[in-house]
Amino acid sequence: MKTVCAPLAALAFWALLAPPASAADGRLVTLRLAHALRDGETAWLQVQLGPRVGGQQIEISTPDGRLLGVISPHGIRSGREAGTYTVPIPPDAISGREVPLRLLLNVSDHTQRAPTTQEVKKITVTITRLPR
Repeated sequence: MKTVCAPLAALAFWALLAPPASAADGRLVTLRLAHALRDGETAWLQVQLGPRVGGQQIEISTPDGRLLGVISPHGIRSGREAGTYTVPIPPDAISGREVPLRLLLNVSDHTQRAPTTQEVKKITVTITRLPR
């Protein structure tokens, strides 16, 4: 009985110390390229935002936390569509044909949460050839 209780008590203790999973973990998205990048090609994200509230930013990173970019629209009237923004994707953030991403909405009161599908309406990836 003691051997069972001790591990359970230790597990409960560590569970209390671990940060809780929350909306601040962001929205995980995996996009798929039409083909693996070839020499002379680069990939770009096209991020379409919905209505905005002043001071909000969209943070785009890899699932392990490497920051790829921040979209910070300014001058958009509250409630209006914020438009479409382009973010480059470094080749080492691409795994074969997949682009795993984490999206976070930074709110003006310094909190973070996963953006809704109305806040980030569409996210796509495109491939272009670099000029020689």
